[in-house]
Amino acid sequence: MDYILEVEDLRKEFKEFTLKDISFNLERGYIMGFIGPNGSGKSTTIKLIMNLLKKNSGEIRVFGKDHIEYEKQIKDRIGFVYDENYYYEDLSIDQMKKIVASFYSRWDDHKFNYYMKQFDLNPKAKIKTLSKGMKMKFSLAIALSHNAELIIMDEPTSGLDPIFRREILDILYDIIQDENKSIFFSTHITTDLEKIADYITFIDDGEIVFSEAKDTILENYAIVKGGTDILDRDLRDEFIGIRETSVGFEGLSNNVDDISERLDGQVLIERASLEDIMVYSVRGRGYA
Repeated sequence: MDYILEVEDLRKEFKEFTLKDISFNLERGYIMGFIGPNGSGKSTTIKLIMNLLKKNSGEIRVFGKDHIEYEKQIKDRIGFVYDENYYYEDLSIDQMKKIVASFYSRWDDHKFNYYMKQFDLNPKAKIKTLSKGMKMKFSLAIALSHNAELIIMDEPTSGLDPIFRREILDILYDIIQDENKSIFFSTHITTDLEKIADYITFIDDGEIVFSEAKDTILENYAIVKGGTDILDRDLRDEFIGIRETSVGFEGLSNNVDDISERLDGQVLIERASLEDIMVYSVRGRGYA
């Protein structure tokens, strides 16, 4: 298997939080969504991949190489798109580009100019005049202009309006048509991932809940709704998370076939969204 990113038994211990020996892999040519609640370990994982934090144990390989031993070569082939802006606000796009370009061995000015036109960016515009969406496009242009093979994105669509978000997603979809490139996309906006992700890795409290193909996840999980009169202890145990009211319940299950067979006609079964799966899994059986 040609993995572009491999994380194996990765552990990072803080005073009040531990990333607990997590593992997942991303193949070339795919988009992986990385989801989880605040404080679950998403940003810590990204910082460890980027060698911005020192791990306690485990292995991280990017392009098949150790992320520390070959850090310089690896970062030359990675594009970073973060929620926050880390550019010099008083410089123009063109001035900032000249600074950034000097760090990459495969920088291509022709590609950069192409993306400036494609994204409708004015090279003379100062960074501080750009909207958040335009800054995001600029970050993508930078990543694509040095031929990044792996693009790591941390909350890239947070705070953008639906039109800008859709435009960014369309750009990502176009990028992934090159089967040599992959995108690792950390976000709270699970609806974005339902549109474009191939795989979903879900982390909660420093542990991986699952890392699977998106379609498999959406096929296996469902929301079950019914009356309180049928909600006995055995049925409760079928749910990953459950929400109860005075008149009924709804719960998340990945064992829907058994529930459907046992309670034919007594429950309503609906497709679960990624947001449903995350919320019910995190809140558990005490969800109210």
